[in-house]
Amino acid sequence: MSDTQKRIDDLVKSNEVLLFMKGNASFPQCGFSGRAIQILKACGVETKTLATVNVLEDAEIRAGIKDYSNWPTIPQLYIKGEFIGGSDIMMEMYESGELLQVLSASPT
Repeated sequence: MSDTQKRIDDLVKSNEVLLFMKGNASFPQCGFSGRAIQILKACGVETKTLATVNVLEDAEIRAGIKDYSNWPTIPQLYIKGEFIGGSDIMMEMYESGELLQVLSASPT
């Protein structure tokens, strides 16, 4: 595991809800990242407590996260160490109620 992969792994495992995105929760830098934040807010996630990683500030993480998750796009949501998906999957899960269930599930 490369240093970058280890850094990503540590971030994913040490934050209950983590969003790799362009920009941050207060100022998303792309529409998909903004949509991801809105979906999380709609699920009751406090943006002040939401852990985000701005991939625009770290080229290694920006490239490495795609390998880590085997997912080609950003944003990427992780809940309790598990990769959930990007904004389209988040929207589908939100509309079905599944995302709220995952977010509110008791820690395992």
